[in-house]
Amino acid sequence: MPVKLGLGLPQMKQYDLGRDVATVAHAAEDTGYESLWVFERIIFPEPATQGLYGVPGLPWPDQYRSVADPLVTLTLAAAVTERARLGTSVLVAPLHIPFQLARSLASLDAASGGRVVAGLGTGWSLDEYAAASVAPFEKRGAVLDELLDVCAAVWGPDPVSYQGELTTIAPSEVGPKPARPIPVYLPANSRRATRRLVERADGWMPVAMGAEQLAEQWRKVRDAAAESGRERPLDVCARVNAQYTAKPYEGDDRRPFQGNVAQIVEDLVAHVETGVPEFLIDLQSTTHDAAELVDVATEVYVTARAAGV
Repeated sequence: MPVKLGLGLPQMKQYDLGRDVATVAHAAEDTGYESLWVFERIIFPEPATQGLYGVPGLPWPDQYRSVADPLVTLTLAAAVTERARLGTSVLVAPLHIPFQLARSLASLDAASGGRVVAGLGTGWSLDEYAAASVAPFEKRGAVLDELLDVCAAVWGPDPVSYQGELTTIAPSEVGPKPARPIPVYLPANSRRATRRLVERADGWMPVAMGAEQLAEQWRKVRDAAAESGRERPLDVCARVNAQYTAKPYEGDDRRPFQGNVAQIVEDLVAHVETGVPEFLIDLQSTTHDAAELVDVATEVYVTARAAGV
């Protein structure tokens, strides 16, 4: 059975938010992409307190200088599509007030006919935490746990009632409700995160950086799920941060998903062998405009399907 393929929507500074999101979303759904995805970056600090992903000295990419709000972007996409799922990969939970985020996701799911996938994480940028977090960086896990609790309450039946460290909801009627239970996807980048994933989430959101590494991570997640006694299946969507170039990459240091369409699809075929059932392909960082993004995304999809993906 073919894997599911999703596409990252244009949020970076080279795109026109009001025009290009709708163009790319509509074209992607017509091509056959089964899901559309957004990510979250809120500031571009100069100088940054830390390197990209917290790695000392690793520079932030220039495209992060302007990244459109993820939920606004998904709303624009929802308005011009009918079938594609609408996912976040990921929302940085501590940058949001839990109750307000739960309501926004519920409203978007209701408006889109039950198509939202809530990918949530804790982030890594100390500068973003300083600008917008609801709690210190050291409490990021506790904030994510409370957000999960609040979402379960707000998305559930009325009256909604909740008492937590950040959130107090007196018995209340809270709507609109999601069109169906919104699936929650989480990372598994530590032992505690893996336990949270298998105990509380519907799906896992890894980053595909090599087929062997992804296969090993997936094995560890399945083992953790079995050890916890989890009975329901665990969905997976692996993020592919592709670096596209029109010419074949000829260097000796080519990384996975770096190169022309044929090379990106070659890497995708290798990753499919891991058994992961869905891949989100984000091409936006190295395409220059919406027209090129649509052309490359279409070619990747057609080439991948022809290759048996």
